[in-house]
Amino acid sequence: MILLKFAREWIGTIAIAFVLSMVIGIFVIQPYKVEGHSMDPTLRDGQRLFVSKLSHTFSYYPKYGDIVIIDSRVDRNRTFFDDVKDNPIFQLFHNTTEHVFYVKRVVGKPGDVLELRNHEVYRNGEKLDEPYVKEAMESSAQENWTVPEGHIFVMGDNRNHSEDSRAIGFIPLDHVLGKKVM
Repeated sequence: MILLKFAREWIGTIAIAFVLSMVIGIFVIQPYKVEGHSMDPTLRDGQRLFVSKLSHTFSYYPKYGDIVIIDSRVDRNRTFFDDVKDNPIFQLFHNTTEHVFYVKRVVGKPGDVLELRNHEVYRNGEKLDEPYVKEAMESSAQENWTVPEGHIFVMGDNRNHSEDSRAIGFIPLDHVLGKKVM
């Protein structure tokens, strides 16, 4: 009888801990591991960081220069179930090798006109001061984009080795999963 009561208490405690960790991971803060070199030299491959999920939870835009985690599958809608299954606790039970989450820097917000010219990035006609960029972009082609409402434009700090908005397009606000805090 005592053993049964003890087991029930432990199971209840573990269930509460599981639910709390899911809620915190979905809505507040989540660990993330950097994969690849697109953010060199700012972040290294394999580096661990924490991401605040509050911007995703309350749907507000990150600031210029913020480092964010994005869902690169911009051609599909995200659902609450995506947030649940992307939680690290759920990942323990659902192993996937699909690399769809990217860490990038916010360069443009709705209404911004972004231009690439002379190996530099211009926002609304002004050259960006980007001391964090690894090296000058190799691209010599002039390109420009106007960021639509409800989206952002992101780029990696290692511009010559980054799959970012130049390749995948504008990032819907609900695909911005959070911003780096540590």
